[in-house]
Amino acid sequence: MAMLTPVSQDSFDRSRCSVAGTLAVVGEKWSLLVLREAFLGVRRFADFQQALGAPKAVLTDRLGTLVAEGVLRREPYQAEGARLRHEYRLTPKGRDLYPTLVALMEWGDRYLADGPPPLALDHRGCGAPVRVALRCDEGHEVAGPRDVHARPGGPAALPG
Repeated sequence: MAMLTPVSQDSFDRSRCSVAGTLAVVGEKWSLLVLREAFLGVRRFADFQQALGAPKAVLTDRLGTLVAEGVLRREPYQAEGARLRHEYRLTPKGRDLYPTLVALMEWGDRYLADGPPPLALDHRGCGAPVRVALRCDEGHEVAGPRDVHARPGGPAALPG
């Protein structure tokens, strides 16, 4: 069995860790739930609030952060006779988080669900279930961390 080799403190600048940076943007519970709803097609503040039950101030803050970080964008809309409002749409940067949300959902389905999963994801093209899979650039499926060798990402990854 392969042994995991830790990346030494000297070879990896943990202050620039991409995981920590990502968590600073989307690592709060309400942010991830806003993203879940956005992926399910929710766009308007009132609809987010109804789906999530989040306090108005919290939801306003999370939406503002996701917009400021370029994960969502605000689009104006106006129903006839109503005031101008905004809806929230995923940007390409936001859509790139989809595999992350699916991975979290799969983990929750596997380890936290009592009974069948509350939501199933099927491929529109063929109807087969969707799952997250790790693959290397050569197309090989990666089973888990024992199949991966971690290394510094380049000269910029080294402490300066």
